[in-house]
Amino acid sequence: MPAEPKQTAYRLDEQVGFVLRKASQRHIAIFARYISDLTPPQFATLAKLHEVGATSQNQLGVLIATDAATIKGVIDRLKARNLVTLAKDDGDKRRLVVSLTPEGRDTVENLLPLAHAITRETLSPLTGREAEKLLKLLAKMG
Repeated sequence: MPAEPKQTAYRLDEQVGFVLRKASQRHIAIFARYISDLTPPQFATLAKLHEVGATSQNQLGVLIATDAATIKGVIDRLKARNLVTLAKDDGDKRRLVVSLTPEGRDTVENLLPLAHAITRETLSPLTGREAEKLLKLLAKMG
């Protein structure tokens, strides 16, 4: 019978969830320094709409990895700021289609250079090869 592996002491700073949370907190702090008037989910919503065009509210939630209740709140706040519009789908009246307004398009286009800077600063402790590998590994986990 094989021997059971020896259990080592549990060290929080060696646990994947803890390390990911610390990295996420660092990224969110950097994001807030560059973009203070939108939350990361609000920016992600605008950026994804800019990338894919008008899409259903549910599909948008899937595209930015956000649950249905959260994406509704994000869209409601962006709509109140006149950055997106909501309309019933012509083919399925139960479906809501989200689109950027002209102001929303201008806003996201002005923020995209800042978003690139946020990514660069977030990844700055890593070499280019390390950053590329990290992104591939995280994508594999997600």
